[in-house]
Amino acid sequence: MINTNRLELRVLIERDLEDVYEIYSDEKTCQYLLHEPWNANNKVSAFKEELSKNDFDSKDGLNLAVVLDNKVIGILSAWKTEMKDTAEIGFSFNKNYSGQGYATEAAKALLDFLFAEKHLHRVTANCDARNAASAKLCQRIGMRKEAHFIKDFWNKGEWTDSFIFAVLSEER
Repeated sequence: MINTNRLELRVLIERDLEDVYEIYSDEKTCQYLLHEPWNANNKVSAFKEELSKNDFDSKDGLNLAVVLDNKVIGILSAWKTEMKDTAEIGFSFNKNYSGQGYATEAAKALLDFLFAEKHLHRVTANCDARNAASAKLCQRIGMRKEAHFIKDFWNKGEWTDSFIFAVLSEER
């Protein structure tokens, strides 16, 4: 679907199960996500749900596998919001591939795709304020922090702060 210098971004396929499980079974990776880490009992059903998100124009949105040398090292997500020509993005990456610029490269390519191919006006990202890596990634790909909401989201038994990042098409 989308190619960068080092990566391929494509919809998830059945053979990606174990690579995606490697990402989502990690407690630290899932610490700031909305779901608990996957385990052997729920990995197949959880993966099927991720597989179903394969069309940006559908209500479920789009999950893209970030592929390096035939291995899925990350997942990018994009979905339309209720606001006209606006989408939200999210991302999760295998911790073993951090610090090498892959997340930045992939997320920039996703933004380019959303603005050029889907003709969006605005793209946002919402992250747990404790997730410094996600906040830094948003800034590296040209998003600005627009809000810091205090204890606005109940997740995993606690109130958490949220950062909202955004970028407009004319800022790319």
